[in-house]
This record gives sequence, structure tokens and C-alpha cells, in this order.
Amino acid sequence: MPPPETMYCAQQITIPPTLPNILKQFTKSAIRTQPQDVLQWAADYFSALSKGQVLPVKDRLEIPVATQKIDTGLTPNLLNTLHQQFGSEERISKEELVSMWKSLHLPIQQLETILTLGNFSESIEWMQFFALACSALGGSITSALKHACEILSKETEGSSAQIPFRTFHGLYTYLALLDGEIPKDEIDRFLCSVKEEAECQGGMVQPSNFTRLSITYK
Repeated sequence: MPPPETMYCAQQITIPPTLPNILKQFTKSAIRTQPQDVLQWAADYFSALSKGQVLPVKDRLEIPVATQKIDTGLTPNLLNTLHQQFGSEERISKEELVSMWKSLHLPIQQLETILTLGNFSESIEWMQFFALACSALGGSITSALKHACEILSKETEGSSAQIPFRTFHGLYTYLALLDGEIPKDEIDRFLCSVKEEAECQGGMVQPSNFTRLSITYK
């Protein structure tokens, strides 16, 4: 004999007090991120929320030029979102990177290109991937480092972007050695010159420190 149907009345339905705010934040995040696959993005959003992870949400709404398609590739804002998710980890898995990449609806071919250039396996050193992703934004090593400074800087908006020399050293060395055409003694001289300027700035490197020097060591 089938069980009787459950009857509900208004008094039986309890709405958690946090639900309205959760739904409000979800709606605002969806509008800001503009995901093409809303259902997949929603699943990733609430999964990250339940685990206390960084949400797959853009910092601000990116309005495309009329002649462009939405989400045609990596942008500084989207790379910043990726770094918020993975920046606290030394190494991440390829699987979780691919999942987050798809959540932001970035072209998978671009990710595969970066992974191939870095010769990454299933375990990925995040800052190396980040460096190559910055290179994908700028093209040249100097442009990549400028993007890195702007994304990693903890300075308030309007102040000069800056990062610790140690971070700059790791990013530049990785990209320069991967390039394969910059002599090691030139890499060392360049880093020595940047370090001298950083020591006068509390150990911090600003874009002006290396964009000027890059002309000399180009």
C-alpha cells in the first residue's frame, strides 16, 4: 500500500534566515560573471560556497565591445579570479584547474596551450602557471611582469602596483629561462639591477623599476 502523500501548510515550511541573502549574493554574482552555462556555473558556485572556497565570480562586470564575443579569452580580471582561488597553494591539480577554467567559461584551447608551453603534468606549480598566464595576456616578458604586479599587488587602487622582490625574481627567472634566448649572465645582471632599486623601496618592485631597465637589457 503506497504511503500517504505528505501535506504541507504554511506553518510547516520554515525558511532559513540566511536564504534570502544567499540567493541575493548568488544573483548579483551571476549578473557580474555572465556565465554562458548557468546551470554548470551555479553547481560550481554552490559547491565552492559549501566548501568555503573562493567563488568562481568575476570582480566586476566586463562589458564587451560590440564587435567582440563574450569570454573570448583570458583577461586580467579573470586571471585575478583564478589567483584568488589557487594563489594560496604551492601546487594544484590539473583537474581542479580545468574545472575552474571551465567555470569561468574560458576557451579550453588557450588552457591547453599554456599547459603545453609549461610542460605541466597532472600536478602544477601555481606560480609557474600564473607567470605563463600573465605572458598570455601581455606577449612579452615585460608585459607579463606588469600584469603580474597589478594582479598580485596588495596596494589600494590608485597606488603604484608593487610586489616583493622575491616574487618578482621567481616570475622573471622562470619566464626568462623558458624563453631560452636570454643569456644567464644577462638575467643575473638584470635581477641585480632590479634588486638595487627594490632595496630602496622596502624590498618591493614596481613596474617602473623593470620597464626602464628592460630597454638596457633587451
